[in-house]
Amino acid sequence: MVTCLQDRDKDDDVEVFDSAYWIKGCSSLGRLRFAVLLGVGKKKHKGRRFCLVDIKEAVQPVAPHAARTRMPDDNAERVVEGARKLSPYLGQRMLPWRFDRKSVVLRELLPQDLKLEMDQLTRDEAISAARFLASVVGRAHSRQLDHKYKSIWLKDLRRGHSKKLNAPSWLWTSVVELVASHETAYLEHCRQYGIDAA
Repeated sequence: MVTCLQDRDKDDDVEVFDSAYWIKGCSSLGRLRFAVLLGVGKKKHKGRRFCLVDIKEAVQPVAPHAARTRMPDDNAERVVEGARKLSPYLGQRMLPWRFDRKSVVLRELLPQDLKLEMDQLTRDEAISAARFLASVVGRAHSRQLDHKYKSIWLKDLRRGHSKKLNAPSWLWTSVVELVASHETAYLEHCRQYGIDAA
């Protein structure tokens, strides 16, 4: 996986230099997660480069899937397949694996993978980021609809538009409720983990 990325040679040596248990956000609490520092390239060669690989436990999904949809039994395979469909650039850099008898996903960490910090973006950057993310999610969802239902959905979107705001009011309300629900669930998850760990 590591040698096929960027401008590396498939015959390059890969050496583990260091690794550490890693807690990064609520999805890591109580789960197996490691950051691994690798050296890639010919040993004792000045062209050798370093990279970080994230090893993250893949867990059972919370959301149900469509009844007639084939879903991989292995959680890591499901996560990688989903990433390849939703964001191919990211999914192609991921690999399902088994580690310590657990299903894990391996992924090289790149600066491009850092989460957006919205308060650090200018107005134009925020609009551009929102447009890009909306297109990724929109394409992923549109693959689940046939032509008839795509037309119905588009009509509903257009009918719900306000003259003062580009987004329908129900969409705005849903997003605000989702953000609030996510924050509540995150804080409760952290609280529960703290109680269980004590």
